[in-house]
Amino acid sequence: MNSRRSWLVFAVAMTAYFVAVLHRTSLGVAAVEATERFGVTAAALSSLAVVQLVVYAALQVPVGVMIDRVGPRFLIVVGAALMCIGQAVLALAPSIEIAVLGRVGVGAGDAMTFLSCIRLLATWFEGKTLPIVTQVLGTGGQVGQILSALPLVAALHTWGWEWTYLGIASLSVIVIVVVLVAVQGKPRTTDSDVSWGASLRQLRESLSRPGTQLGFWSHFVSQPSVTMFSLLWGFPFLSIGLGYGPEAAALLLTLVVVVAAVSGPILGLLSARFPLRRSSLVLGIVAAMGILWALVLLWPGAAPVWLIVALVVAIAVGGPGSLIGFDFARTFNPLRSMGSATGVVNAGGFTASFTIMLLVGFALDEIDRVRGGTGIPAELYSLDSFRIAFVAQYLVIGFGVVMLLRARRRTRARLHEEEGITVAPLWVVLVRRWRRREK
Repeated sequence: MNSRRSWLVFAVAMTAYFVAVLHRTSLGVAAVEATERFGVTAAALSSLAVVQLVVYAALQVPVGVMIDRVGPRFLIVVGAALMCIGQAVLALAPSIEIAVLGRVGVGAGDAMTFLSCIRLLATWFEGKTLPIVTQVLGTGGQVGQILSALPLVAALHTWGWEWTYLGIASLSVIVIVVVLVAVQGKPRTTDSDVSWGASLRQLRESLSRPGTQLGFWSHFVSQPSVTMFSLLWGFPFLSIGLGYGPEAAALLLTLVVVVAAVSGPILGLLSARFPLRRSSLVLGIVAAMGILWALVLLWPGAAPVWLIVALVVAIAVGGPGSLIGFDFARTFNPLRSMGSATGVVNAGGFTASFTIMLLVGFALDEIDRVRGGTGIPAELYSLDSFRIAFVAQYLVIGFGVVMLLRARRRTRARLHEEEGITVAPLWVVLVRRWRRREK
């Protein structure tokens, strides 16, 4: 554990997740091109990203159970193969219907990758190193999003749609080779001899644990804003709604990755240092995002650049913030059911993400129809339309915050009953410390 071989496995996991993120986010900067290529409405375009996330979220629990049965190495290879095929289908698709099938393949392969990488790390690392490497994996892997910003815009303009996406598909072939060669053996065995019935019992046990539920809702509230922004609606909002143009919009999407890469290890250290305050950290991140979104949407006219940058920074922190949910799964579940628990948690953020993305797409179409628009990007993606459409975030995430608070209360009650640990409200702890300092 925590050996030199462990760090080689970590590098392989990082590579696999890096390519998966590139596949996942590769449609974000191509939203306008896709609208024109397939001649579709905003709602139809959102279906490309939404169906990918629906498949991703729907497969989280089944994939989690499979990881506990067959191990992560096999599923990383299968996931890479599915993403390769799906991206190739998207590259050659003559219609939106065929393109949707391609994104189904991408979503299915993506669903297998991150959970498998998380489980791979759990078998090679232990102690306080594990939450830190998990954060580094989640944020470092997002470097793939950098390639789906400025470089992808340049590639689309230089080589066109088909060759750009075929090139991205080929990267998964490299992942397959690297995983098969480098990931050999494991320090801790998987429960491959456990029956499917036993695996399902482990899943039910994971679902019943308040800590797993707390992880689910933590992921649900912190991830969707940055996912919605990066995967689909951020680029048209920045480039057309705010009038920044494609290059500046892609640069701001790249900033999301930079901020996530910096904040991820910090959040990992905070999670390891203050394990009883992890939910407060999540709620603080969500509150910051909510405040900055409100300022941007309510600002008279276009919000100033500094405020847009502040918003991008805040939602970028939500990405690594969502990984705290996996730390809850690790803390409150045994290793034998870790795959099931992480699958449950990972379904949270992506369920919220595709719900918001779909609601935004329908809202943009309806607003354009009411105003008698023609559906052209300049009218469909106007700033005033986005002001209304983005309100959908408050409905979905607000519901998640309520559920998170309920799960936290039950988790803390269970801690008190089973381990005698009492977690006082954060404000009470802060007041006590302030009074002690005064004395």
